[in-house]
Amino acid sequence: MKTDMEKYILALDQGTTSSRAVIFNKNVEKIVVSQREFPQHFPQPGWVEHNPNDIFTSIYNVMQEAIVKAEIKPEQIDSIGITNQRETVILWDKNTGIPVCNAIVWQCRRTASLANQLVKEGKGELIRNKTGLLPDAYFSGTKIKWILDNIPGVRERAEKGEILAGTVDTWLIWKLSGKKVHVTDYTNASRTMLFNIHTLKWDKELLELLNIPERILPEVKDSSYIYAKTDKEVCGFEVPIASAIGDQQAALFGQGCFEQGEIKVTYGTGCFLLMNTGKTPAVSKHGLLTTIALGYNGKIEYALEGSVFIGGALIKWLRDQMGIIESAEQINEYAEKVENNGGVIIVPAFTGLGAPYWDSYARGTILGITRGTNKNHICRAALEAIANQVKDEIECMKDDSGIKLSSLKVDGGASASDVMMQFQSDILNTPIYRPKNIETTVTGAAFLAGLATGFWKSKDEIKKVWKVEKVFSPSMPKEIRDSNYEQWKRAIERSKGWEKENN
Repeated sequence: MKTDMEKYILALDQGTTSSRAVIFNKNVEKIVVSQREFPQHFPQPGWVEHNPNDIFTSIYNVMQEAIVKAEIKPEQIDSIGITNQRETVILWDKNTGIPVCNAIVWQCRRTASLANQLVKEGKGELIRNKTGLLPDAYFSGTKIKWILDNIPGVRERAEKGEILAGTVDTWLIWKLSGKKVHVTDYTNASRTMLFNIHTLKWDKELLELLNIPERILPEVKDSSYIYAKTDKEVCGFEVPIASAIGDQQAALFGQGCFEQGEIKVTYGTGCFLLMNTGKTPAVSKHGLLTTIALGYNGKIEYALEGSVFIGGALIKWLRDQMGIIESAEQINEYAEKVENNGGVIIVPAFTGLGAPYWDSYARGTILGITRGTNKNHICRAALEAIANQVKDEIECMKDDSGIKLSSLKVDGGASASDVMMQFQSDILNTPIYRPKNIETTVTGAAFLAGLATGFWKSKDEIKKVWKVEKVFSPSMPKEIRDSNYEQWKRAIERSKGWEKENN
């Protein structure tokens, strides 16, 4: 039962297609959730934009709606935590707050030629050594340069100090604080391709390389930090804004991956993996990204990040394109009807292969089909394909970091599949923990805000409220595990180079 004295954390999750507000109590139980989608803009092929005012309005509306639905007073909110879509960038007028153009979204490929040019000029190693990233249109730096170069008058205004730039967290904090604070956290800064993850400063050499004035960039602070209070004239109340963190790093923290060697996997359309590598950044030999996992209490933790291109999208393909299943949940029902994949291996290289293969010419294959193959085998092979791709990435992380895998924590829609989680545990020979609360991204933002204000006293207290829904323990004999993975590797070889060879 709620009382007028009880305090809550309001966590804001600003995503690529929608904004959400979740109110948590001290036991990390969700009191209410409010969510709204906002428009996507595709002005040209490969271009993706958001209206920054739509982003703010959606966040403002879900925040106010959540408070009303929870039937609590604003003064009962201990603090606000923010997690956000990463790499998306906004430039706006410092005095009026009017954006100079639409936000360029992380998915947007308009600056691909600029990123490729940096590689051709031999700048790839420089950028990687300083930022842990590979030159790519994905990251914010080339997007900022594009806006400065292509929107009339913006570069001149930026040089005069009239323009501010930032990722989505920066924009939201600036707006919510009544234009008082221009700030970001270490995790979001580390995704810009402009931030030196070793010196923890905006890198002058990279800024010069992209011709970006440092004065437009925000101050960089810890992920758990009281940046400002919400402005009463803007929000109707004053509450500390006490965390900001990129969405994947928020999920890592929300999963309680506080120790070196702990990995979280988010099974979404693709699969996002982060390994906590502790106080030392690990350089990848396999094309993984080195990134900042967290800034907390004045200390930095690093992570290796990998992504599987086709995760849950494979299940969607079986449903929408192939008609083998009628719903995503049905794949488990069919997969459970057979003891194994019947020799069928699916390599879902629909858009090529990522780490450790990096073959953009690879294409999807289904191998091992016999007269006895049925849809149950196909469904099981699809779930196993997602798990095998995750294993590939984890093997890269172990090799790059020299750190033994200590645990795997999972979230995201496809993690609900017991069949897949058991197979994942078997092929990794590692226990897998699926939490009761799979809303780990927004939970991470809540945890960090609460730590900044003392709502929760320590990481140890958070560990006590983080609860496991199910543990999957490995039970597959070593010879079968090794044989399965060898078969997967053979299938990978047959998918490689397919498009190039046939064009």
